[in-house]
Amino acid sequence: MYKIVKKQILNEYVTLMEIDAPFVAKKAKAGQFIILRVDENGERIPLTIADYNREKGTITIIFQIVGATTAKLNEKKEGEYICDFAGPLGTPSETEGFKKVAVIAGGVGSAIAYPTAKQLHMDGAIVHAVAGFRNKNLVILEEEFKSCCDKFIVMTDDGSYGEKGLVTDALKKLIESGEKYDRVIAIGPLVMMKFVCKLTKEYDIKTIVSMNPVMIDGTGMCGGCRLTVGGKTKFACVDGPDFDGHQVDFDEAIARSGIYKDFERQSHEHICNLLKEQKN
Repeated sequence: MYKIVKKQILNEYVTLMEIDAPFVAKKAKAGQFIILRVDENGERIPLTIADYNREKGTITIIFQIVGATTAKLNEKKEGEYICDFAGPLGTPSETEGFKKVAVIAGGVGSAIAYPTAKQLHMDGAIVHAVAGFRNKNLVILEEEFKSCCDKFIVMTDDGSYGEKGLVTDALKKLIESGEKYDRVIAIGPLVMMKFVCKLTKEYDIKTIVSMNPVMIDGTGMCGGCRLTVGGKTKFACVDGPDFDGHQVDFDEAIARSGIYKDFERQSHEHICNLLKEQKN
């Protein structure tokens, strides 16, 4: 069992939790993830490690309430426990040896982008970050990004905060102003990452994306997280989650991401017959 030592509501859709998991914290690196179960009857879901504290032995996760499991997780309170918390999983992000990097984040993808930006800064790179949100009320981790970035730009769809427009608008402006990036790292919704990669391909800037498809075991055995990268099948849990964005088949990934939407919607209302029998 893993204790929730801190719970913070970042906005009405996004929650931060700090979990007591010393063995995971000891090995965790930027870009990796964990797989958790809220309780013994719960499904396994992957969540990126948003931060870690080796001295305290804690892992920070930030999640958006989008399905039955994240809703159940959000019901947990400080001092309560999570059943399973396995990790760190996945290949750490490459952060060493860069002079200047642009980190592009979309929505809750900021929770994944922040530890990468932080590690890049610690490794000596100049870090420019652009984070996009639908409106002011959904902005998260602004101060955290500012603490590790040489330049930080917030974009909102409706212009209620920061600059109005898309993250690609800000990135294009930076590139055309003369900024020379060794690499662009894009993390967020699939459509956002697709269009960031389409833009950077025009300027021949290598771009890395963080892919988070459906996962079950997180060790490459189930095949649920398969992607097509450079015409070959890859598994996000062991080959990634970071991939060359110019090689990812985003159209296929987007199509696969919608397969289980109806099942997820039904899971909010469905109660397993076995569980009903146990209660009776």
